[in-house]
Amino acid sequence: MTETTALPTEDRARDRIDLAGDGGCSSKDTMRDAAKKAGKIEILDQYAADYPVGPHDQPQSMCPAFGSLRVGLRMRRTATILSGSACCVYGLTFTSHFYGARRSVGYVPFSSETLVTGKLFEDIKEAVEQMADPEKYDTIVVTNLCVPTASGVPLRLLPDSINGVRVIGIDVPGFGIPTHAEAKDVLAGAMLQYARLEAEQGPVAAPSALADRPTVPLLGEMFPADPMGIGHMLEPLGLAAGPVVPTREWRELYAALDGAVVAAIHPFYTASIREFEAAGRKVVGSAPVGRDGTAAWLKAVGDATGASADRIAAAQNAVLPAIDGALKAKPVKGRITVSGYEGSELLVARLLIESGADVPYVGTACPKTKWSDPDREWLEAKGVRVNYRASLEADIAAVEEFGPDLAIGTTPVVQHAKAKAIPALYFTNLISARPLMGPAGAGSLAQVVNGAIGNKVRFDRMQEFFEGVGTGFTAGVWEDTPVDQPKFKAKYAAQNALLAKAAEAIGS
Repeated sequence: MTETTALPTEDRARDRIDLAGDGGCSSKDTMRDAAKKAGKIEILDQYAADYPVGPHDQPQSMCPAFGSLRVGLRMRRTATILSGSACCVYGLTFTSHFYGARRSVGYVPFSSETLVTGKLFEDIKEAVEQMADPEKYDTIVVTNLCVPTASGVPLRLLPDSINGVRVIGIDVPGFGIPTHAEAKDVLAGAMLQYARLEAEQGPVAAPSALADRPTVPLLGEMFPADPMGIGHMLEPLGLAAGPVVPTREWRELYAALDGAVVAAIHPFYTASIREFEAAGRKVVGSAPVGRDGTAAWLKAVGDATGASADRIAAAQNAVLPAIDGALKAKPVKGRITVSGYEGSELLVARLLIESGADVPYVGTACPKTKWSDPDREWLEAKGVRVNYRASLEADIAAVEEFGPDLAIGTTPVVQHAKAKAIPALYFTNLISARPLMGPAGAGSLAQVVNGAIGNKVRFDRMQEFFEGVGTGFTAGVWEDTPVDQPKFKAKYAAQNALLAKAAEAIGS
């Protein structure tokens, strides 16, 4: 079944003290209401339509703006400016550089005065004007974080270009975009729209490399070797792999918009798909993963481009035997639960099942879209529970329910599994960092997955060794074990709640 409700989690200790009200920043509802009153209702309504929440509201992903920030930082000749609370900007830039960013991030700070008087917008405009050097940049991306968005800072009033440098302003509030994966689509969609309008107005710069046949642009970040593998699989159809969106340089956007058909490898890029469809391009879902997935995907692409049945059969026959051989050569044995927030969780589950694994549960923080239907339907036919907008609690409850030999998931899921002596792998760094498509993908997970499952004996020994050292605030070795003080916690939680409400009321 799909879109299941959160599973029972009464036995799991909460990560924080429950407060009578929201602490720290204002609540999501308060921020959302303020943004709508400040003139952001149209963009928030669009986000609500593009990235629907439910049944679990907002999954426990990192700050959404991390996704759009990474997209901009990976593009050549692209500058990035953030406007938001200093703590948010620090966290975002720290995380981005931790993940390999090698350039500076612009920051426009604000005070209560500049925020309420409109001076913040003027400061942003001045910063863009100072950075708009066509010798250095093709594009400047300006991003409003939560507070400027809630305050209605109107990035739409920025010039479309300054000194020939494109200016793209986006709002990426944590109260409007559920996950960082979808924030990638916010910026990719905005760039595609800008590039599409440029192409409609007249000639544009040609990409650095032009394909000699119609192309299939690939939507969604993936392992670097996968686009090359997909290109080989497309050759018998008379097609070539197009750019990967989000792209690495601006001119690739034109090439992507000029593709014959778009492959929604990651199916949640709603805004980007809207731009491709506005350009008259067809979109196919799923991906060439495993034998069944590759056969179905090649047929879907062939049908969308008008290829003959013979050509489609030739493309399938050229690659399926190699995939069969790779799957048989590197089988995976064991029960595995899969969860994550990258958007490729269903594809990984398909590949594991075709490798021989028993996968009873797949949870993804991303939403259900029609572009993921082929994968969902295939998985459900195999008896897999597919959970869109999966909460952390639901993913952990699945580990408890199914008792897997291996749990693949986010950091807290991995932590929970290992604490119970269940081998676990972090999806983003250990699973996404491998090819998944075609013959290269078939068997690519076997070594790391089988190796992790084989570590069960080591986990049992560690659990036995550390048995009795306590958990939570009693963790460790004590002469006098600490005693919980729930009355104190309740008292200070109530005081914090009152302070938070008082702070939120200021200026309202």
